[in-house]
Amino acid sequence: MENNKPQTNELDYPVFLGSEIDQAKADEAFFHVIPVPYEKTVSYGGGTYLGPSHIMDASWQLEKWDGKSNPADLGIHSQKAVDCNTEPNEVMSRIAAAVSSSIKNNAMPVIIGGEHAVTYGVVKGLLDAGCKDFGLVQIDAHADLRDAYEGDPLSHASVMKRVVDLDIPLYQLGIRAYCEEEMEARKKHGVYYRDADDIAANQVQTITLPEDFPPNVFFTLDIDGMDPSIFPSTGTPVPGGLGWYQTLNLFESVAQQRNIIGFDLMEFAPIEGFHAYDFAAAQLIYKLMGIVQRNK
Repeated sequence: MENNKPQTNELDYPVFLGSEIDQAKADEAFFHVIPVPYEKTVSYGGGTYLGPSHIMDASWQLEKWDGKSNPADLGIHSQKAVDCNTEPNEVMSRIAAAVSSSIKNNAMPVIIGGEHAVTYGVVKGLLDAGCKDFGLVQIDAHADLRDAYEGDPLSHASVMKRVVDLDIPLYQLGIRAYCEEEMEARKKHGVYYRDADDIAANQVQTITLPEDFPPNVFFTLDIDGMDPSIFPSTGTPVPGGLGWYQTLNLFESVAQQRNIIGFDLMEFAPIEGFHAYDFAAAQLIYKLMGIVQRNK
């Protein structure tokens, strides 16, 4: 069912980790945080358009030391949130422009959504900036490989189909909700995968990417890929997901094998009165930054 909640107009969010660090200049920061409060096609619960603002707010409660290193030492620049008050194709173009500007500043884009359709705009931005020979690794509960959902090819349920249609290799982790059409799409496009009934059930902590997988990786993390006992704060929770440390370990195993060129966190829908989940999402992003820093 399509959700037509209005987009937020509060585009001036606090900068990420602003309680601990001074905002780095755009051309001096290694990380560019890009909030994208886009929500149009969520199909169960809503609220993803509030995710970026809550996560940016919660980041002020983080410590600069992430437990192993200081990722902020590389410099963090928070871009102004992408204005999503327009039609979907224009939103994708605005997301692409924000990501492209990050790449052109020799920075790593870290995108905070918003619904998962946002990742299509991110990929367009990577391509517009001249990024080549990259693949996507996706943690998610859903395959997102429908050609269209409820007639919309830019739906959150179709985002990975748009990606593989661009001939970008895809490796899926933790999927546990898919239809026959999506299974056929996997076969047609040669999608690699290790589903939740394998890696979650067996507590797999590392993966080995295929030899022919590209040397550069963009990592997309739908929060519902993790188990709802950890993050019930999402519109489409599915039991049987990944654990906290398992998610971090899987990300690190990819970072040890390939060059991470950026990552995103999608589909976080805050629950009013439960700020623990906001903080956990902010901490997850900062932990991923730390893994990137230590594997540069």
